[in-house]
Amino acid sequence: MSEQQRFDVWQAGPAYERHMGRWSRRVAERFTALSGHADGLRWLDVGCGTGALATVLATRCRPALVLGCDRSERLVTAARDLSHGPVRFAVADARALPVPDGSFDAAVSGLTLNFLPDPAEGVAEMARAVRSGGRVAAYVWDYAEGMEVLRRFWDAAVATDPEAAELDEGRRFPLCRPDPLHALWTRAGLRDVWVTPLVVPTVFTDLADLWSPFLAGQGPAAGYVADLAPEARDRLRDTLATSLPEAPDGTIPLLARAWSVSGAKP
Repeated sequence: MSEQQRFDVWQAGPAYERHMGRWSRRVAERFTALSGHADGLRWLDVGCGTGALATVLATRCRPALVLGCDRSERLVTAARDLSHGPVRFAVADARALPVPDGSFDAAVSGLTLNFLPDPAEGVAEMARAVRSGGRVAAYVWDYAEGMEVLRRFWDAAVATDPEAAELDEGRRFPLCRPDPLHALWTRAGLRDVWVTPLVVPTVFTDLADLWSPFLAGQGPAAGYVADLAPEARDRLRDTLATSLPEAPDGTIPLLARAWSVSGAKP
């Protein structure tokens, strides 16, 4: 495992909820609202994490079934506790889904694709699981520009420690842009491919609300913080604080943009 991959860890459900879960549910709602869906479909949620997307699918899309898969047993356990409706979960790798060929109407993945060792392999496996005419879709954070809390975090980290640039998700995940996503779907043989932005507000009550999730050790940014000496950690927090906007009521209003990509299986 590389030094970069060592920080790509999402394991603890409660810590993930504090860090990204609250925003991932909002972007999942935007994703499911992009176009109309027939009732009674069978959905496959790949890299389901704590079940944010699966729960929204169950609530909004009237599915016959949602099957969420994630390789983390701890996240799957959290997902089972948080979800309801016709939703089931399985511990499984995105590159080896435990489902027959063509057994789902749609395969989707939220905020996971860029963490796969081989995203193309993951997309191919999603396409395998979907029937002819079904859709394969995913969304990922725009780390380079649009996911403001992480963009400001890494800019502050590099300002205080130039070596942090090697861990910056904006640099590490060039896939998370419209053209690379479109190309990945097209190379997978999917048709009618489109890419669109999903933007949600991320308003923090104060600096503590924004900063404390970075102390939980979940994901690349928090993993980087966990490795810092206390003095360096405080310096990073203070540098980040100077870059943040503040509303009259003391809240910190930021935006989070993800890119969604979708295509149909021939």
